[in-house]
Amino acid sequence: MHDIATRLIMSLTFKIVLFGVSLLLLEGCRSRHTRSENSRPNMVVILVDDMRWDEYAAAGHNYIKTPHIDRLVKEGITFKNAFCTTPLCSPSRASFLTGQYAHKNGIIDNLARDTQSHKLVTFPKMLHDAGYLTGFIGKWHMGNDNTRRPGWDYWASLKGQGEAENPNLNINGTEQQLQGYVTDILMDQALKFIRASKNKPFLLYLSHKALHPNVVQRNDGSVGDIGQGGFVPAPRHKGMYDGAVFDRRANYAIIPTDKPALLRQIDSLPPLGIATATKEKTIRERAEMLMAVDEGVGLLIKALEEQGTLDQTVIVFTSDHGFFYGEHGLDEERRLAYEESIRIPMIIRYPPIIKAASQSDHMILSVDLAPTLLAIAGVQSESLMHGKSFLPLFNNVVKEWRTTILLEYYSDRVFPRIRYMGYKAIRTDRYKFIHYLELVGMDELYDLQQDPYEIKNLFNDNASKTILMEMQDKLNEQLILTQ
Repeated sequence: MHDIATRLIMSLTFKIVLFGVSLLLLEGCRSRHTRSENSRPNMVVILVDDMRWDEYAAAGHNYIKTPHIDRLVKEGITFKNAFCTTPLCSPSRASFLTGQYAHKNGIIDNLARDTQSHKLVTFPKMLHDAGYLTGFIGKWHMGNDNTRRPGWDYWASLKGQGEAENPNLNINGTEQQLQGYVTDILMDQALKFIRASKNKPFLLYLSHKALHPNVVQRNDGSVGDIGQGGFVPAPRHKGMYDGAVFDRRANYAIIPTDKPALLRQIDSLPPLGIATATKEKTIRERAEMLMAVDEGVGLLIKALEEQGTLDQTVIVFTSDHGFFYGEHGLDEERRLAYEESIRIPMIIRYPPIIKAASQSDHMILSVDLAPTLLAIAGVQSESLMHGKSFLPLFNNVVKEWRTTILLEYYSDRVFPRIRYMGYKAIRTDRYKFIHYLELVGMDELYDLQQDPYEIKNLFNDNASKTILMEMQDKLNEQLILTQ
């Protein structure tokens, strides 16, 4: 009995010890797994200027070649219905950084909002305060002030719009003029930042000058006519697309007859007409400008691969707003609430939580990027943000998502054609309603299902009165929600 009892005790002791060891091993595995899940990824945000949502090969452009952007599409997720909240450079850039609409963050136009832009509470500053190494490179463009803003460890900023060739930059407080093509110089700065970022999660915010032309810049921060050189590709890409013809959208060269806001007689401006349509030469030069941007995407991917951190890095590729190529008779313009202007590319690569070659039809906004990246980093977002994290959309693990988006624009009176056309607009999956703030009785209503090119304005259509009232109610609801 004694031997049996001893063996039972020894057996039980062994099992207890084994169980304890197993628990320790399991806990160790869990700890390692938890550390892996909670490890904070690097982040690279690539913001292109004026790039349309359909202006790369994988989006259907008929002649442009963008192998590196297309690689992000193949290895990441593409949001097919991504929109900027204000289709104008400075307000859009502020909305990306703050997660707020222009009416909240105060960057409502392209004038010199230098002082206000120093006060912005941005997601990069939140990441910086949470231990991220942060680097801003490129076009800040909220006024002409290119000095460092709060929350950035590395700073290399153009002044205002910047120059296409031999640009002037403020690099960590020192004004320098660097020789060469601006996109290449910004890429050199970006690669320098990445290679110096070791043993600490980093955010690189690369804000390109491309695809913006050289412009005449005023003292108030606004811009005038296109300056010397216009749209300037890198020398190695000039003429790359000579002879190519862009596949125009169905609303190209259709001059509106029922858009009173656009059809107003303004000073001595000629009426809208086919003569105002963007020339093929301009479209080709913009495509050639994008080539250096695409090459830069490839260089960033290569640098991350060499560092062994590519799959631990969230890569975002997007644009501040779209651009008109003659749609509605509009030439080289943005600002208005039509699809060509408000739609933006939005591609994100991050293999740990994003399935390759995936797509989402949900409507997301520029103000959503800040809370999304903060959520990925495990950092609490600012309660005053209007945007919401679209992290649940990465693998469609969401039951409900927004069905209505708010758009806004404040008249900056720089370009005569768009003078006094400030608006608040609402868009659903099917309808769009544009309410002009300074023009009485000139509002617009479109059925995007029946009229995706926004050719027929239903504002004065008796059969659409019920829809109009519903959209007006939705607009008022959104204005209350975003106070």
